Amino acid sequence: MVRRVAVIGAGVGGLASIKCCLDEGLEPTCFERSEDIGGLWRYTDSMDGGRVSVYRSVITNTSKEMSCFSDFPCPEDFPSFLPHSLLLEYFRMYARHFDLLRHIRFKTTALSVRKRPDFTTSGQWEVVTETDGIQESHVFDAVMVCTGHYQEPYLPLASFPGIETRFKGQYLHSQEYKDVEAFRGKRVLVVGIGNTGGDLSVELSRVAAKVFLSARSSTWVFSRVSDHGFPFDMVSTTRFNHFLDWLLPSALTKRIRFRKFNSWFNHANYGLASTKSSNFKIIINEELPFCLLSGTVVLKPNVKEFTESSALFEDGTTEENIDVVLFATGYIFSFPFLEESVRSLFDDNRSLYKRIFPPQLERPTLAIIGLVQLTGSVMVGAEMQARWVTGIFAGWNKLPPASRMMADVLKKQPPAKRNPSQRENLKISFISYTDEIASCAGVKPSVLRLLLTDPRLALAIFFGPCTPYQYRLVGRGKWSGARDAILTQWQRTLKPLRTRVVDDSSDDSDSWRWMCLLALPVSLAAGFLLSKYSWPGWSPRAGPQL
Repeated sequence: MVRRVAVIGAGVGGLASIKCCLDEGLEPTCFERSEDIGGLWRYTDSMDGGRVSVYRSVITNTSKEMSCFSDFPCPEDFPSFLPHSLLLEYFRMYARHFDLLRHIRFKTTALSVRKRPDFTTSGQWEVVTETDGIQESHVFDAVMVCTGHYQEPYLPLASFPGIETRFKGQYLHSQEYKDVEAFRGKRVLVVGIGNTGGDLSVELSRVAAKVFLSARSSTWVFSRVSDHGFPFDMVSTTRFNHFLDWLLPSALTKRIRFRKFNSWFNHANYGLASTKSSNFKIIINEELPFCLLSGTVVLKPNVKEFTESSALFEDGTTEENIDVVLFATGYIFSFPFLEESVRSLFDDNRSLYKRIFPPQLERPTLAIIGLVQLTGSVMVGAEMQARWVTGIFAGWNKLPPASRMMADVLKKQPPAKRNPSQRENLKISFISYTDEIASCAGVKPSVLRLLLTDPRLALAIFFGPCTPYQYRLVGRGKWSGARDAILTQWQRTLKPLRTRVVDDSSDDSDSWRWMCLLALPVSLAAGFLLSKYSWPGWSPRAGPQL
């Protein structure tokens, strides 16, 4: 019987895990090595002993309605996309509201997590921590590791001949970047065109003499601001769109998606991506296209090698007088505090059952929370993981036998990626994954049932944004405010924009209602087909369960 639970890390996953433990009547103790909550979202000017944190100017890529805790909406006066300071304030509000801080031991590092000698029967763990130089040993019935996937910088210097032996300028990883001042007036080469590489290139272009952005893969760029000015993720991340992605041939959906991306600007003209690209990534950046158009950022291919002051690229071109090379090459994740016999059970999150449990462990009392990269908010995914895990610890949910868990892991493993940063291995569909875990936890809403009992809510769930409140409508942890939160989510989105009211006599609410009513037969037909053929749970092309 699990009672005492160790939670390692007080970031978003740790806070959600503490709260879920309390909801299930468990006794959590959270060990946080720094002096405050927030994880990487707590910005600091210093490195704090290698602690990873966001840079000064960062703003969330996912909107507040799509990223909040499922039973604690963001304040309506908060903007849709939050600077790190506001997001941290939201975490503080959450921690105060649910009285979480008293369960956290700050400035306490988890040194080791080892199985007890009687682990095969008890499932217990010995956790050794250190506070102010004093070590202490604890025994816990279960452990939730909430250190996330931004742990150690990935700096692939061996892939760039000359960077260590010949290059006379400065090179650093984006982990060390805080603001632009150190780069003023310099010629900067940014290596890597993920979200961080795009952000830093744009920011540096305002003060640097020149910024070059080296991209190895095709990259599609889109904006947080969608059609009619709404947050992109609220418009695109819907169950209806998810259903269409499953229903239509993958080649057609890919073509539609590329046309949508190119409707903003032609990516091929900018050297970013081609519709013929088979391997590509997607980043969020409103300003990068203009920086490329204005020449303040120059896009380059992969670096072949470095000389004393130059970068030679794979297309044969050279850029001279490079002062700084900034590697935005991502992170690797590791769990040095876990004993080797446990760590060897999973080399990455693909070896974990549902990206959470080591399936070969004798007792399911170790859970890895937040080691997943979704197409939507990882905060929502981490909370859903914590709800399911604590339900298992409390005895309400059950895991299948180890053989079935291993079979599920092997079935879902994609071909190995060449990128050692492991980022590509983490990316999975937001709705597919959260629905899958919600189904395991017994909290996934049924659109078909709601069509019969609450049609207005059913339409909002199916055609509207897949906000986290949907997972508080039924099952354990049901929240009485979930329905109202769903039906008022657009009001909270628009509220912070109403700082200057203009007269607009047009009213789209009636047309929206008519569209939903006309779409009702579509959703009914979809539900009939899905129920008739009884497709099993999620797989890369499995049908969404209504």
